[in-house]
Amino acid sequence: MVLLYIKGVEEKEKQNFQHTVDLYGRQLKVTEEQNEDTEMTLSFSSSRDQTRGTLYAEEAELSYTYYPSAAFTQEAPDSKEIKRRKLHVTVQLLNKWFHTEQPWGLLTGMRPTKLWHQWHQGGAGPEDIKHWLLEDYIVTPEKAELLTSIALKQQEVLPDIYELSKGVSIYIGIPFCPTKCAYCTFPAYAMNGRNGSVVTFLEGLHYEMEETGRWLKENNVPVDTIYFGGGTPTSITAEEMDALYSHMYEVIPDIENIREITVEAGRPDTITPEKLDVLKKWNIDRISINPQSFTNETLKAIGRHHSVEETIDKYKLAKVHGMNNINMDLIIGLPNEGMEEMAHSLAETEKLLPESVTVHTLSFKKASEMTRQKNKYKVAEPAEVEQMMNLSSQWMADHSYEPYYLYRQKNILGNLENVGYSFKGKESLYNIIIMEELQTIIGLGCGAASKWVDPETGRISRFANPKDPISYIQSYGEYTVKKLDTLSGLFPASQKA
Repeated sequence: MVLLYIKGVEEKEKQNFQHTVDLYGRQLKVTEEQNEDTEMTLSFSSSRDQTRGTLYAEEAELSYTYYPSAAFTQEAPDSKEIKRRKLHVTVQLLNKWFHTEQPWGLLTGMRPTKLWHQWHQGGAGPEDIKHWLLEDYIVTPEKAELLTSIALKQQEVLPDIYELSKGVSIYIGIPFCPTKCAYCTFPAYAMNGRNGSVVTFLEGLHYEMEETGRWLKENNVPVDTIYFGGGTPTSITAEEMDALYSHMYEVIPDIENIREITVEAGRPDTITPEKLDVLKKWNIDRISINPQSFTNETLKAIGRHHSVEETIDKYKLAKVHGMNNINMDLIIGLPNEGMEEMAHSLAETEKLLPESVTVHTLSFKKASEMTRQKNKYKVAEPAEVEQMMNLSSQWMADHSYEPYYLYRQKNILGNLENVGYSFKGKESLYNIIIMEELQTIIGLGCGAASKWVDPETGRISRFANPKDPISYIQSYGEYTVKKLDTLSGLFPASQKA
């Protein structure tokens, strides 16, 4: 462990600096005080027009002076801007010291595209934004171009993108799965486990849906998209799915005009002809069938109890049953996978050409089995992970897929990103809405998190339903009341019909 002392950084800021330092993978730790064990020291000096930093380590000294663009030059920079400037200098100095670069520069958050939209709403054009990303946030040209193309695509797909806060979307969580994958932290309980009755859970979900639909109708709040996630929503029976969608059509207002309804059928081992018939009956044709990898050994290692062959068979079955908007997920950096396996997965994807493909980079999530047993899983080095990402993005371009949403996670391999690609007109509106935090998401069901976006201020808060079915069954009525009370505060009475 190498101790790094940063002068002039307040206690509440140290976590931000530690997040940046963590990107270098050198076991650097920001320390609270300077002593004989401190191996690196970073100091700053600032004025209105510049910030200078000096890094001392191993009897050597390295300095860098940052001159902010005019948009970031203030007569008296506030504390937020001063912190950003110090982070800029820190990244530049550590890049030089370790002879490397961070593809996302200062951007350590989950939603870099959201920053693009904020700047654009403030009056900045795409070229100005690209300049700031390159010069003031040290984002590489490739990532700046990717970010810009995605933001412009989102404006094309959702022309009213900055007006969406007047409506809501709905997330419906079905917390059951055949097995739990090693990298997963979502609520995923065995259908026949000791975590509460599926039937009783669905009774609670029907109640939540009914009460929420009543409130939406009474308050004239439109619903733009509905997304069934989990778990795996197709884990329940075809009869239970039919009853759930039937109830949705009964209680959600103006459902025939909702822009998009998605059902994750991510686990191929849950898909049957009967379930596909139910989806088609209720006009739901946007689903996910997720291979993650087209290597059987990998699927076994991560706990997915289906084969590559079953994934292909179920995809073809879905097509026969009229599913015309299918997404497939691929994960870069799964255990024991490198360029050869990634190239194979893309070659197999080429035989199917689903309407959209989401390319995830493996993230070691805190509560996952893979993180708890990290020594058990061998994953690729950052350089190879980046090569796999480059291979994937080039393959997408060669096959007419366009990027339309992007997000990042903590502990993501190579400090990279997750990107959703699609054929033109097949983008997931819900994915754009939730990642850019454009409107309130009402979470129904087990483990579903509601995200409140104030239509007036844009302020965001969250409210989560219980994660386990037993707790949900015991308290869904109480949680429903709390959510409707919050919604009543977000949407004024003047909006009522």
